[in-house]
Amino acid sequence: MTKTLRALALTLTLLLASLAGCVAEEEETTETPAEETKPAFLDTADAGYTYASNVDNHRSLMLDLCDIKTAASESDWDTATMIYMNGKNAQKDDGSFRTLAGFAAASGKNHNYDAYHGMDGAIGAHIMSALNGDGDFAGTSDTVRYQGIAKLTVNMGMVGYTIHEINSAVAKADAGNIDDDTGAPHNWDEGWAFFHGPDEHYDCSPAKVMEKRASDFGTADADGVAATFKATEQAMVDGLAALQAGDEAGYDAAAETVVKNIIITYSQATLKYTSKMDNADSGAKYQAEGYAFWKAIEAYAAPYTDGCYNMAVHKVFMMGDIDAAACDAFIWTNGSMDSTGTNDTCYNTVTHQVSTDVSNETECDGYAAMYFQDMYGAQKINEILNLQDATQLGTSYDVAPHLAHVWAHYGITAADIGAMS
Repeated sequence: MTKTLRALALTLTLLLASLAGCVAEEEETTETPAEETKPAFLDTADAGYTYASNVDNHRSLMLDLCDIKTAASESDWDTATMIYMNGKNAQKDDGSFRTLAGFAAASGKNHNYDAYHGMDGAIGAHIMSALNGDGDFAGTSDTVRYQGIAKLTVNMGMVGYTIHEINSAVAKADAGNIDDDTGAPHNWDEGWAFFHGPDEHYDCSPAKVMEKRASDFGTADADGVAATFKATEQAMVDGLAALQAGDEAGYDAAAETVVKNIIITYSQATLKYTSKMDNADSGAKYQAEGYAFWKAIEAYAAPYTDGCYNMAVHKVFMMGDIDAAACDAFIWTNGSMDSTGTNDTCYNTVTHQVSTDVSNETECDGYAAMYFQDMYGAQKINEILNLQDATQLGTSYDVAPHLAHVWAHYGITAADIGAMS
């Protein structure tokens, strides 16, 4: 090859290399990175509640509840436990997962469960007993264990999470932190995320329980919307606005309304399943369901179930939240307040209640402080729902008398509870 041809070939080679570099550079600089696709269920609102902040990760946790339930329904305890402990659907920006266990086993949360049960992570301890088949669930059938897992996670777990976030929101608002993204409204949003969650996963939420129990007790409207749900949803909407406005009376009232309707819902559930424990085939299943639903509110109901035992008639008179001294305050007097009339009533001068269990002065004197029964109603419900006591099965129970003073405390009426069909 001549020098001229060699020079021409070299020039052509350099030119082609230069063009290739330009093309590569152009491709590199004009490439558009792929955008991360957000799941359709993570829109701006769930039901009638529009979020003020980004709680997509919190909302995604509801799908874990669906998956835990599915695994447990197949007696796949290992998978159910793995999802509960490690998470599956609520992945955070750092690659880790939000988990129900992370909340349920934690201490220092803004709810009453730990103080009532006298232990840190009380919610988690109950759930783990069902997952492991020990504690209250030791030796129980797969059916009972499934009910414990499915209903404790959704109800005690997510209701506890909801109450924690609502109380956290109130605390932040009281301190003046009402920023949508970091303050009280954000925690309030989280409360709805944990109670209702995405519309697509509503069937796995505590909110769904409101619908079911309203159907049982005739407390839904013509469209099937539970009165409890309607009140709770409106309270959440109103509460968010009150938090953003720094309206203390408004957000306090909203928080109280949410708790009140939780008490109604799980009272209905406890009433239903304790009444069905006489079923020869499914009594143990119903007992487990009653157990799990009761645990959702026990810490908020038990303090209002005190009683006074009467040594003369051997009955406990339900009194509500009292001190032992109130059991000393019964007197035999005239019920019409007629100073010249015949004494005919056993009246308590502290609580202003009349005992209907006694009929004369001797019997009325049977009450005394030493016979005070702390949280008696809750103890009786726990006896009925003791999963280790098969003798409780075969009987239909009416636990309404044990809950009557709970309802009075929260301003719950007979119409609110309804009548089971």
